[in-house]
Amino acid sequence: MTRAKTKKISDLRLLTALGLFLIVSGLGATQIVSATNSQLAGVERDASATSALSASSAGFENYLLVGSDSREGVDPNDPDFATMGSGDDVSGRRSDTLMVFHYDIATGAGALLSFPRDLWVKLGNGENSGRINTAYQQGTDVLIRTMQNEFNIPIHHYLEINFQGFKGLVDAIGGVRICTQYPSRDKHTGFYMPAGCHNLNGVRSLAFARSRFFETNVDGNWNIDGSSDIGRGRRQRQFIASMLNTALTRITSNPLTAADAFAGATQALITDANLDLTEFAKKMRPAAKGDISRYSLAVYSDSVNGDSVLRLDKDSAAVLAFFGGIGPAPAPAD
Repeated sequence: MTRAKTKKISDLRLLTALGLFLIVSGLGATQIVSATNSQLAGVERDASATSALSASSAGFENYLLVGSDSREGVDPNDPDFATMGSGDDVSGRRSDTLMVFHYDIATGAGALLSFPRDLWVKLGNGENSGRINTAYQQGTDVLIRTMQNEFNIPIHHYLEINFQGFKGLVDAIGGVRICTQYPSRDKHTGFYMPAGCHNLNGVRSLAFARSRFFETNVDGNWNIDGSSDIGRGRRQRQFIASMLNTALTRITSNPLTAADAFAGATQALITDANLDLTEFAKKMRPAAKGDISRYSLAVYSDSVNGDSVLRLDKDSAAVLAFFGGIGPAPAPAD
């Protein structure tokens, strides 16, 4: 099922925007609260996603956070065009990254789990198989049913945020601080960052988070990250944690910054019809302070009809049981 207006989305901006919601909700500035209430009314709601959501679960809630790398309408003069590519490079709706945010109602603890886009799964109700990325192409309802049926994870709410919104949010809070042990680069996009800690603007943040050919210089030798989407997911989780912490610090010290950032976030978001963004913001507040457990799935490489894919390893069982509400929390991955 397609949407009349294709969205350009990426997973990081999800938590970025959502973190800004929680920050704004905790500031208490009257003028900001008034502005955000009116902006919330303009958030786009996805009826297709809403129709596929799970009923409430006892003790926890799961939020599916989705990012799309659709290039439709991308300006070739945009300074990050090399990072994003054009509609000729990638056509149609494709999820850039999928994450599930798990909220424990009793303790208020949050956890985040990444799903590689090349993971081979049964789609929707199991009639066909394909990369999990394909489920998003077929509709948000198909994606949600895929997550629920393939991984036994109930999905209670759905959120997306668009590409351009991400850059604006980063710039609205004055950039985000990222630290690396070694010099890093991506020759395909022109991204380069010396070792140490640096404040990245929206364009450079996008390049860091989306890099598919990430290299580090160790002892004078450039080494490419051979873990592909796994390493990329790890960097994205690192970025999310840094982004939320940076946003909390800077917006708390200058509340007027929040109004611009929040305006960009609401314009970028798509959610299910039932999601109360103000309540969700409160649940996300610990994440903005860095108090969030981050997980990844154990996977292995395989080939289907000559194409490289990833398959779920049996060692993922404990993590999936936790996010499914039927097992204890395992030790976080990173």
